[in-house]
Amino acid sequence: MSSSAEASAQLIYPQNVLANASLLNVKFISACFAGAAAGILGLSNLSGFALFLAATLLTSACIWGVNCKGKPGKYVHGGIGELVNPGQDNAFTFVLVWTLFYAIVHVYD
Repeated sequence: MSSSAEASAQLIYPQNVLANASLLNVKFISACFAGAAAGILGLSNLSGFALFLAATLLTSACIWGVNCKGKPGKYVHGGIGELVNPGQDNAFTFVLVWTLFYAIVHVYD
């Protein structure tokens, strides 16, 4: 006999899961734009990371409301936790773009 978790996993179509996971690439682009904005505005320390947190939450809310229609467990394999999770790659991308734009704009300050 299979457990209920195995039975529900068999109902998931792998191609749709991959297509829905590609929606999470929007969070990567959001991290890039948030890093550029933080660098151009000259934010430093916690104010820059607060902008990253706000951008991640706003992007997750947009994906939750528009693409997932309020039911992220049906469209994304991790549910709401996967939507809100910023991811290590996105955090590193944010810091990289933040320092790049900060150095370009504020080089002579």
